[in-house]
Amino acid sequence: MSPRFPLVAPHPTPLDEAMQAPYDAGYASCSCFWGRHPGSLVAQLTTILPSWHGLSVLDLGCGDGKSAAFAAQRGANVRAIDISALALRNAHAAWRNIPNITWERADVRHLQVKPNAHDVVLAYGLLHCLASESQVRRAVHRIQCATAPRGFNVICAFNARSQDLTAHPHFDPVLLSHGVYVGLYANWQLLHSTDRDLNEVHPHNGIRHTHSMTRLLARKP
Repeated sequence: MSPRFPLVAPHPTPLDEAMQAPYDAGYASCSCFWGRHPGSLVAQLTTILPSWHGLSVLDLGCGDGKSAAFAAQRGANVRAIDISALALRNAHAAWRNIPNITWERADVRHLQVKPNAHDVVLAYGLLHCLASESQVRRAVHRIQCATAPRGFNVICAFNARSQDLTAHPHFDPVLLSHGVYVGLYANWQLLHSTDRDLNEVHPHNGIRHTHSMTRLLARKP
């Protein structure tokens, strides 16, 4: 399948460029910046969904595609979206032989999504890249609206507890408390909820750093 990159804004605003900056250096330096294994909660979802055949999956902030590929390899039809052209270039190169993924370049703040259309919606590492708490709340609302009844959301985001940004010197993420994220899913079935540290080293700069991370797996009523 050929890549499809419909641009929501042909000339990204300064804010759009700032949202790309934290990771584009890595995407430019490494062909598979985030590796080839899916996010831990995406993998965990297979214990609840042993068959993904025919499911509709929306991956928002897909990066270079590891979770989108994981879902597609299990038979899901995946719409994978990122604002970074470099990320999508790498994703298409890494996973070019998987036919049931549509790669799109778009700004998730303006993305058109149909209500109740997707069985699984992923927002892995996306929400803290937005510009404000209000944008996060609007994005979560739209994610929830796009999810089919009894469908799933997987959320992974930096939270306000503790952040070491030495590896991201020009990044100013939105940092909400873990409790705020949990509260946004108060009316859903919360299957997994943790606030734990992630210790990592990015391959392009070798700087060891730590992020406090909210991870949520929730099911729509």
